[in-house]
Amino acid sequence: MPNRAFNQSSRELRQRVALVTGASRGIGLAIARTLAAKGCNLVITSRDEQALRRISRELASRKIQILVQSCEVRDPQSVDALFRVLRRQFQRLDILINNAGIAHANLTVDKLPLPLWQDVIDTNLTGTFLVTQAALALMKRGGTIVNNLSIAANRVFAGCSAYNASKHGALGFTSTLREELRPKGIRVIGLLPGATDTDIWKALWPQAPRKKMMSPASVAEAVVNAILLPPNATVETLEILPTVGPL
Repeated sequence: MPNRAFNQSSRELRQRVALVTGASRGIGLAIARTLAAKGCNLVITSRDEQALRRISRELASRKIQILVQSCEVRDPQSVDALFRVLRRQFQRLDILINNAGIAHANLTVDKLPLPLWQDVIDTNLTGTFLVTQAALALMKRGGTIVNNLSIAANRVFAGCSAYNASKHGALGFTSTLREELRPKGIRVIGLLPGATDTDIWKALWPQAPRKKMMSPASVAEAVVNAILLPPNATVETLEILPTVGPL
């Protein structure tokens, strides 16, 4: 017997256009795969163009349009170049997934170099601002913005001051953006995943217990389900944790 709920959700995303930053791995890649499976056209970007090309070939069997464009989200000129290409191919944007982000080695404030602090803040906070600002010109009523914040957006982890600060700042930005866009009918979702089995742990906690973590695919499924809610409903903050709780 056909799954009518799945078929309906697929129809709702078919031919829509989604931009996913940081799409070459982890949660970004999982979200791109899940959107592609439902027929959504994709713009995938990261700093790793070779990985993006490989992913594009993987997703080509979905019979969707895929635009690959490398981008450094903290560089205004790189972001402008991304949106010139996006505008030329699609002329619109329905879904924005701000996923690009970096972490840093566990260092207390007194030992954290300023350049490392700046790299994390510029990527995780300023990058989200720059991409969002450029995207708004292409988004209309019914669109959705998802900002991947991490549970570090409302919790504190010693040794992660730049990462914590960037995510706390991004939560404030996300909450402000939501209120500004309510009258325009554009939903804004703050995604706060707990420990997820991605490469970011190589910097944050190399000995992290990966087997206790969620998979990126689990997070992606929850995100896409939130995007597919009816127009008169929204998830404002989506906090997802491993069943074992915070690690």
